[in-house]
Amino acid sequence: MSRRPGSRPHGQIRQSQLLTSFGPGSMLDLPNHSVLIGGLDSWSPSSDEIVEPRLVDKLKQLFDPPLQVLKLYAPPPDLEDPTAPQTGITAWQFPEWFITQDVDADASDGVVRARMLVHRQRLTKGKFIDDTRKKRSVIPIRFVRACRNGHIGDIDWYEFAHGGKTDCRRQLFIEERGTTGDLSEVWVRCECGNGERNMLQASEQRLRALGQCDGSRPWLGPYTKEKCGEPNRLLIRSASNAYFSQLMSAISLPDRNENLREAVETVWDFIGEVEDLDMLKYERKKAKVHAVLEGFTDDEVFAEIKVRRGQSLQQAKSIKQAEMETLIAAKAELGDDRPDGNFHARTLPKEAWDAVWMKNIERVVLVHRLREVIAQVGFTRFEAISPDIDGELEMGVRRASLSREVTWLPAIENRGEGIFIQFNKDAVEKWLARDDVVRRGEVLERGHRIWAEEHKASKRAFPGLPYVLLHSLSHLMVTQVSLECGYPSSSIRERIFAIPDVGYGILLFTATSDAEGTLGGLVQVGRRIRDHIRDSLELGELCSNDPVCAQHDPANPHERRFLHGAACHGCLLISETSCEHHNDFLDRALVVPTVDNLGIEFFSVE
Repeated sequence: MSRRPGSRPHGQIRQSQLLTSFGPGSMLDLPNHSVLIGGLDSWSPSSDEIVEPRLVDKLKQLFDPPLQVLKLYAPPPDLEDPTAPQTGITAWQFPEWFITQDVDADASDGVVRARMLVHRQRLTKGKFIDDTRKKRSVIPIRFVRACRNGHIGDIDWYEFAHGGKTDCRRQLFIEERGTTGDLSEVWVRCECGNGERNMLQASEQRLRALGQCDGSRPWLGPYTKEKCGEPNRLLIRSASNAYFSQLMSAISLPDRNENLREAVETVWDFIGEVEDLDMLKYERKKAKVHAVLEGFTDDEVFAEIKVRRGQSLQQAKSIKQAEMETLIAAKAELGDDRPDGNFHARTLPKEAWDAVWMKNIERVVLVHRLREVIAQVGFTRFEAISPDIDGELEMGVRRASLSREVTWLPAIENRGEGIFIQFNKDAVEKWLARDDVVRRGEVLERGHRIWAEEHKASKRAFPGLPYVLLHSLSHLMVTQVSLECGYPSSSIRERIFAIPDVGYGILLFTATSDAEGTLGGLVQVGRRIRDHIRDSLELGELCSNDPVCAQHDPANPHERRFLHGAACHGCLLISETSCEHHNDFLDRALVVPTVDNLGIEFFSVE
């Protein structure tokens, strides 16, 4: 396997893309090469550490056994100074099989177009020299093999063409026996005349034509195989299912009480071994401890002790629960208030947004400034694994590793602004208890069960009707507010909070790695939120694909949209960079009345 350093002469990509689309183990076409992005062990060191303890605490628990030490670093930047040491990421040439660009003259009859299939070792300075000494340009083959565990490798073309083990090493050809480009018209043929096979057979899992996976992890370098019992699957390099980055994010919350932290540190020698509140009360009777901790409750001190021991204060809480509690606690907005720090949010007075259609909304919070940290944990192929509705990644899920030994993970920090809308908890639960809403929930869950039967490896659970309701409204709002806020819809992100013990809410925010996400447009939209919500509701009442969209049955086997109710590209589907669940779990019939008139809507536009 040849090595291609990902330096300036070979290609550049944005730092954020190294977490989303082109992280370790992904395939990338550079101007002159097709490569596999190397693992973290082959990245040049980065001195840009990203500190976010709450996220790190969660990430440590995702590994088996849990990590004791873990840090987050930004991907190495490309230094524009030509005298500076070279930075970059190693990329491995992949695949190692190529096809000639010109059609083989002997095999071409106007219907069959044949091209030679050759290995990298037969190339001379990137060209294939045939028996007539003619130099032929080559391009990488678009077919490789992979498995659900993320392993990847070249197809054994000799074995595939002959239908099993063979000693034949005659010339192979890729033939297109038609004009559509369909797999059924692409054939692999051996010059010996005893081997040819249709690529459609490689795509049929029941045939297992590509054999068992050998556990290859070429992005981690040579000799990094691991045990794997999965069957190989055909993977097209440029297909959308070739790489799914597994990300986890958290919004930076205000620091804990600095005075409390300093006080606990001062008397740590006395209270460091405290195991419960009774022991703490005993230690606080000592004169020095009592003087330092005066003004703090036992619960506050004991919580800080646990934090000092590495038992995070938020560890028992989900990512989103801690965030929502902070948003709900935002103070009232003041006239001369100015944002500062990583997080700054203020509650908008109710008289500024109150209206008839807003009766089920409890609070509107303008988030003047926020910081989001996104870290990549691993990746999958063929099927994405997203965080659950609480923002948590499931422990024990099989994911491909980013390095041979994990001591750090790549991360980026984004800064932006946003709007948070909290819904009345009693109103949501009262709506949820209605019989017609319960029946709609059964219909949506039926579609999810069919989907789950086809994706047995996935542990993706049905998120519940409150989540689907808020998720659908969020998509309508993203489309609506993008018309006036100054940001394109693809730059607006969502965070859905459906936590029965805490409440229900939607956070729409921008987040970019520079200042472009803090222009103030979303905050200004928040000041007119009642008008924007009304416009969003009206937008959802009619879809250009109605009545087909409104009457869609999630369990319909022909449409195969099992995770959608009344939702399609004409109404609810938005850019996947904005959606936290890949445009799934949507149904506008839960939000507003549609032409199907089910009567299950949460809102009514009056």
